[in-house]
Amino acid sequence: MNLNKVFIIGRITANIELRATASNQPVASFSVATNRVWNDKSGQKQESTEFHNVVVWGRQAELASQFLSKGSLVLIEGRLQTRSWQGSDGQNRRTTEIICERIQFGPRSAGGASSGYAAQPSAKQQPKENGGSFEDSLSEGIPEISSDESFGEGDDIKAEDLPF
Repeated sequence: MNLNKVFIIGRITANIELRATASNQPVASFSVATNRVWNDKSGQKQESTEFHNVVVWGRQAELASQFLSKGSLVLIEGRLQTRSWQGSDGQNRRTTEIICERIQFGPRSAGGASSGYAAQPSAKQQPKENGGSFEDSLSEGIPEISSDESFGEGDDIKAEDLPF
């Protein structure tokens, strides 16, 4: 039995690039940074950061480019895929990417929508006064959205537009 499944929670490193294929299929690509903290043998705190290239297709790509920006916290579920091509210098190149199958937007920051999504969250999703983390939000449970719930006056978001 084989399994190719990836889950990452991290921050988007740059604004999302939305393109369309020749057949007009939306595709977005972006990078997500994750960090790891540990103590070494001498007890000193160490930290390392990994950068993951992510590719999102279809309606999820459109929503990601609309609601996420540099610094946004995001959970990505997908699979690893390696592709090869020949560069303009004639050298063979390879890259490994996460092909996103599911994306979950993190809570928007207390400072506004620039580092989070723009939809109005429910009271359960509101950031805490002390700047609660994404992990804290996950521990509170996943909020439910009913199809008759409004996102606020003037918003163009409809329940059928949501990717989940």
